[in-house]
Amino acid sequence: MAFFTPWKLSSQKLGFFLVTFGFIWGMMLLHFTIQQRTQHESSSVLREQILDLSKRYIKALAEENRNVVDGPYVGTMTAYDLKKTLAVLLDNILERIGKLESKVENLVINGTGANSTNSTATAAPSLGAAEKLNVADLINGAQEQCELPPMDGFPHCEGKIKWMKDMWRSDPCYASYGVDGSTCSFFIYLSEVENWCPHLPWRAKNPDEETDQKAMAEIHSNFDLLYKMMSKHEEFRWMMLRIRRMADAWIKAIKSLAEKQNLEKRKRKKILVHLGLLTKESGFKIAENAFSGGPLGELVQWSDLITSLYLLGHDIRISSSLAELKEIMKKVVGNRSGCPTQGDKVVELIYIDIVGLTQFKKTLGPSWVHYQCMLRVLDSFGTEPEFNHAHYAQSKGHKTPWGKWNLNPQQFYTMFPHTPDNSFLGFVVEQHLNSSDVKHINDIKRQNQSLVYGKVDNFWKDKKAYLDIIHTYMEVHGTVHGTSTVHMPSYVKNHGILSGRDLQFLLRETKLFVGLGFPYEGPAPLEAIANGCAFLNPKFNPPKSSKNTDFFKGKPTLRELTSQHPYAEVYIGKPHVWTVNINDPSEVENAVKAILNQKIEPYLPYEFTCEGMLQRMNAFIEKQDFCHGQVMWPPLSALQVKITEPGKSCKQVCQENQLICEPSFFQHLNKDKDLLKYNVECQTLESANDIVVPSFDESRKHCIFQGDLLLFSCAGSHPNHKRVCPCRDYNKGQVALCKDCL
Repeated sequence: MAFFTPWKLSSQKLGFFLVTFGFIWGMMLLHFTIQQRTQHESSSVLREQILDLSKRYIKALAEENRNVVDGPYVGTMTAYDLKKTLAVLLDNILERIGKLESKVENLVINGTGANSTNSTATAAPSLGAAEKLNVADLINGAQEQCELPPMDGFPHCEGKIKWMKDMWRSDPCYASYGVDGSTCSFFIYLSEVENWCPHLPWRAKNPDEETDQKAMAEIHSNFDLLYKMMSKHEEFRWMMLRIRRMADAWIKAIKSLAEKQNLEKRKRKKILVHLGLLTKESGFKIAENAFSGGPLGELVQWSDLITSLYLLGHDIRISSSLAELKEIMKKVVGNRSGCPTQGDKVVELIYIDIVGLTQFKKTLGPSWVHYQCMLRVLDSFGTEPEFNHAHYAQSKGHKTPWGKWNLNPQQFYTMFPHTPDNSFLGFVVEQHLNSSDVKHINDIKRQNQSLVYGKVDNFWKDKKAYLDIIHTYMEVHGTVHGTSTVHMPSYVKNHGILSGRDLQFLLRETKLFVGLGFPYEGPAPLEAIANGCAFLNPKFNPPKSSKNTDFFKGKPTLRELTSQHPYAEVYIGKPHVWTVNINDPSEVENAVKAILNQKIEPYLPYEFTCEGMLQRMNAFIEKQDFCHGQVMWPPLSALQVKITEPGKSCKQVCQENQLICEPSFFQHLNKDKDLLKYNVECQTLESANDIVVPSFDESRKHCIFQGDLLLFSCAGSHPNHKRVCPCRDYNKGQVALCKDCL
């Protein structure tokens, strides 16, 4: 029987445990030592790799941005990875400089004697001590200082920057445009991608903004492509007939303009033309009624606009249905991103009407905001700033369905230059005669006859006494359509509806074209004047406006018409236009006598010719820019400052001085130092969001400046304050353009 000795067994186990523990401890120590050496070697290798990659990254960026100007934020993107890469390289360079300084210092000390007691071996301060601190901060995410330009004329810029600071991560699209959380990246996005802030002067141009030599506009010398485009639409039939009739005149005009001014080196722009009034959804049926006496003014303007864009060589796409609109804009329809779509622009300019504007906004949804600055809205009667500004219009109780678009008021294009806050698009007065007619037109002898402007019988109501005076001196003719002529005096020779050619021959043998007070601001008086007639223009006292005339109620303007045709009254005048009170028999009689005793030549203002419209349209396309901040056009050299008396508008005071109010100059009169140049001293000042500022109270030397650039307005007056008004000159016969504008 075997016996175990407990102590002996315990000693053996203990020895085995100690040996095993010692072996494991030794192995762990060896592993730790090797690992430390490996880690040290790995960090050195990694450092070299990082430096090498950083150098390659910087070199690649340098190649990509070789044409970029110097500055803290000059690249296309502004992300922190670039800054941190530069920080690593800078840190390495500073470390090497420090080592080099030490070696040079040692050489100097050794060369001058190590035992010299007079030598000062004080260590030189590190060249990059302060810089190293900045590098470390930058690696940890600190931002550079970004010097921002003045924000004059950009009242929403500061608020948008604050919004971006809190919300830039809410949509990944902001980062795709280079927004990285820094103030500079916010500013660059808000000035270059959107239009809320001024452009940073040291920023390089985006390559996309450089003129592409392959996309230059070349004038057209025939209508083949336009006819092909428009023939697909039955609703364009009336416009196509007009374009065909005037084709020779248009081609002659574009060639003449090309000889007078340089039409080379113009960018060929992508232009959408959407005629909301011709869509089925509008319910207007204008195209269907065009051949049966329906209103034609809008179709005249649209056909002339399309012709001008085409002849000037731009890439136009025409839409007259919601389906076509969606097809053209399909790339951006449904885009719910907070940023514009990247890549090639779908369109660069959009010509549209008020009906189409509603359709366009609904079709695009959230993307609408990125296309607002491209809009040019055909708007016959105009939209004044106080109706355009949604909040202001609401505060004034305006209930018009046509306003509140918050566009730059100059984006509204009018039929006549009656609203200087808007832009004057105009139209062409058609010369209906063919080449053989022209040879004989001057042989037609003027008859002692007048022609009344009014093709609807109701226009003649209560006008017999006025017409009787005219009938005393000459025959009275009319062109009333329909069978009802109850308001037309029996002595009138009615020709019914005439073709354009026949009407022109009738005007050529007529001495006087007689206005009845309605319709307002039509093209017919200009056509009559172009054929050598004098125009008897009914004066309105008091002036007609939305305050006293149903026709103007609901329209987004408080404009007052002083006569049936204010343009003819102001810009043409005698001997071609006689503006009279038709309820004053002696005034009418004196005017008729004077007209019969004068000989006048046919006259058509240049702006209503084919060439005049082409010149004006080309200037607008090339110079007007609402997408890139405050582009200065017209040039500031055209500015002439006038001060109103209390109760007068800027439109009035400029007009009284044979000038025109220019709203784009208001921003240069919106500081006390600006007004001091014109002897207006501001002892106190304030900011207000109102249409009658900038203005000042002379008795208190108190000045009020504009707080919202959308409310700068040529219209409006203050009962107690004098308005400070930016006027400019204009070319006779081309009101839209100043003398230095071309």
